[in-house]
Amino acid sequence: MAEYVLHCFAQSGNAYKPALMLELSGADWEPKWNDFFNGGSRAPNFRESYNEMGEIPVLEHEGLKLTQSGVILDYLVEKLGTFGWADDTERREVLRWILFDNHKLTSYTATLRYLRVFAKTGETEVVKWLEGRAIGAYKVLEHHLEGRDFVVGGKPTIADLSLCAYLYWPEEIGIDFTPFKNINRWLGNISALPGWKAPYDLMPGHPLPA
Repeated sequence: MAEYVLHCFAQSGNAYKPALMLELSGADWEPKWNDFFNGGSRAPNFRESYNEMGEIPVLEHEGLKLTQSGVILDYLVEKLGTFGWADDTERREVLRWILFDNHKLTSYTATLRYLRVFAKTGETEVVKWLEGRAIGAYKVLEHHLEGRDFVVGGKPTIADLSLCAYLYWPEEIGIDFTPFKNINRWLGNISALPGWKAPYDLMPGHPLPA
């Protein structure tokens, strides 16, 4: 058994965040597939044993079971010594962008993608509203990345790994990313890191059964 076990599934951007950090850091880790689309994370035994919130990801390490991607990323900085910050000012800035991601960017993007690709609701008013909110978040990130290679400081941190996760599925999100020049450049910087893998190549469960 690997040192780190990550409960995940290939379609989860939130699981991709710690999976990518573990992979880029060269950690001894393994993915443990969760059958999310058939209620795996919401089953009573999973809630009791792993996460009462019924959500993925869950990281197991040294007897701990950690949930919420931002918490897991912060923990991995401590344990692995990678993708961290230079000082307290940078740490607060990293936290600021992770909170922005969780509340503004991932929240709208993930829900939009889910409705379009997995729930197949069609172009409803809710989908249009979510698209507008997602684009608004991208504009904030696009502006911030002007003249920057990474979100905080001059090197990649967990802020980058949090913000980038869902943006490697532009076709599934259904938004034209062509106008976001800085975001595209930044995503290229991250995918150029040694050991980088796309979500569907890093976690099990792709493709979904027809």
